[in-house]
Amino acid sequence: MQLAFLDTVIFVAYCGLIDTVIFVAYCGLILSIGLYVSRDKKGHQKNAEDYFLASKSLPWWAIGASLIAANISAEQFIGMSGSGFAIGLAIASYEWMAAITLLIVGKFFLPIFINKGIYTIPGFVEKRFSTNLKTILAVFWICLFVFVNLTSVMYLGARALDTVIGTGDGSMMIYAIVGLGLFAAAYSLYGGLSAVAWTDVVQVVLLIVGGLITTFLALEQVSPTGNIFDGFAHIYKVAPEKFSMILSKGEIITPDGKDAWWDLPGLSVLIGGMWVANVYYWGFNQYIIQRTLAAKNLNESQKGIVFAAFLKLIIPLIVVIPGIIAFVLNSDANGVLTPETVDPSFISGTGAIINDNAAPWLIKSFVPAGLKGLVLAALAAAIVSSLASMLNSTATIFTMDIYRPYINPNANDKQTVSVGRLTAGVALVVAMFIAPMLGNLGQAFQFIQEYTGVVSPGILAVFLAGLFFKRATNNGAIWGVIASIPIALYFKVAPNGWSDAAIFVNIPFLDQMMITAVLSLAIILGISFYESKVADEKGIILTKELFKTSPVFNIGATIVMLICAVLYAVFW
Repeated sequence: MQLAFLDTVIFVAYCGLIDTVIFVAYCGLILSIGLYVSRDKKGHQKNAEDYFLASKSLPWWAIGASLIAANISAEQFIGMSGSGFAIGLAIASYEWMAAITLLIVGKFFLPIFINKGIYTIPGFVEKRFSTNLKTILAVFWICLFVFVNLTSVMYLGARALDTVIGTGDGSMMIYAIVGLGLFAAAYSLYGGLSAVAWTDVVQVVLLIVGGLITTFLALEQVSPTGNIFDGFAHIYKVAPEKFSMILSKGEIITPDGKDAWWDLPGLSVLIGGMWVANVYYWGFNQYIIQRTLAAKNLNESQKGIVFAAFLKLIIPLIVVIPGIIAFVLNSDANGVLTPETVDPSFISGTGAIINDNAAPWLIKSFVPAGLKGLVLAALAAAIVSSLASMLNSTATIFTMDIYRPYINPNANDKQTVSVGRLTAGVALVVAMFIAPMLGNLGQAFQFIQEYTGVVSPGILAVFLAGLFFKRATNNGAIWGVIASIPIALYFKVAPNGWSDAAIFVNIPFLDQMMITAVLSLAIILGISFYESKVADEKGIILTKELFKTSPVFNIGATIVMLICAVLYAVFW
């Protein structure tokens, strides 16, 4: 207790009274909004649709903002800035290609999901394939949310706060993990998706404004003239290789001595496994897609998707460029990191470079008192909004796909909502215990992408087959998703000591994901075509009318695609 009090004193002394007031005001605002929209209206008991799908009442701008707030977390603010420090702008492909992916989801996936009236992504699997497969995937997603997503966001967020407002030695980690978790739980457990989505509107404004403040102040710092445009020109001059979008082998060697091509293998980024990562994440990830299912109607949902796609285009300015700036500020005139130029906070106890310290270091070093509170609020907004989204989605899947079908089929709305809240609380406690054990992840963003990629290709194959191949059968889907794991693990063996064996190959993980997805889909279709010569009785009937989109969506999508084409042409 004394240590917690001392940490609070250090925070106030370091950031100043104004920063503390701003940060506390942010916390109060989010809690007030969350609790206000969570209240039960007079005479109306909150039911399952209210709690898990926000009464299907969200407008397009709330959907778009909530999609980005749920997506942008410590994984991006800290992890992607770290990859910007180590690799450069090439990591922005995850953001710019995500903008295109969102359009694909809005055009081809959402019409089917909303037409089926589903609460959860596993629920679609049940309608298309079987209850058994739905349960398998529901258990997988719960484990993924609790043991990977929640824990990694908590850990990275806590480490950032420890670096920015503490001493960076880990003394505040536990308090930060507990504080972030309880803050997210304070409104999301009670209010459900309504509280999460409406607070996300405020959170996304904060995280964009706070992120831009950090970027502009850092550009002024690195600029020879103090002008942000001159600052951008300077970092491009000092480290031009950091602005290459399509990497060649050996073009960029990261500070830890790794060839960046293994993370982002040239043209494979544009035509290979990154599509697997993005389509899986944006199309079939419960805590992302749940917002679009809560729309007033399909048209509102699709407009929200386009709004989110526009926001994705500016995210690299907030989360990647700061990493490049931090690299330049810590390198010599030739753009080389040396023991003499790098700040000691980037060097671990073993002498390795801690790439993910880029964003916390910039905030601590260059954001002045009076603005630091706002930037910290932005950082907290990114972390808390994602935590709240993951908690709500974990509760939704467990309650709707496991509790109701297997434990209490006759559960009323009150029982269902209560179990949802309890599930989120248990998931939070488990994640809090695990988060401190994660240790140093190096490039956390790349680490998370690579190991999520073990399971995502098989799941993507199941959904693509279920959506667009009417002959795809339940047996085919089950064997395809099961086979995807050993296929993915086969590729993982090579980088871990077996690469000399003739039967193993060593290729970048994005290529591994694409090959795994293609082979899994081939297995699904092969078994399906062998089992049946006609369309499966649960096959989706596809019509041109189903995929018809409004002029607003079409115009917005065209503009987004043109901007992406220009960005890649300029930074190729």
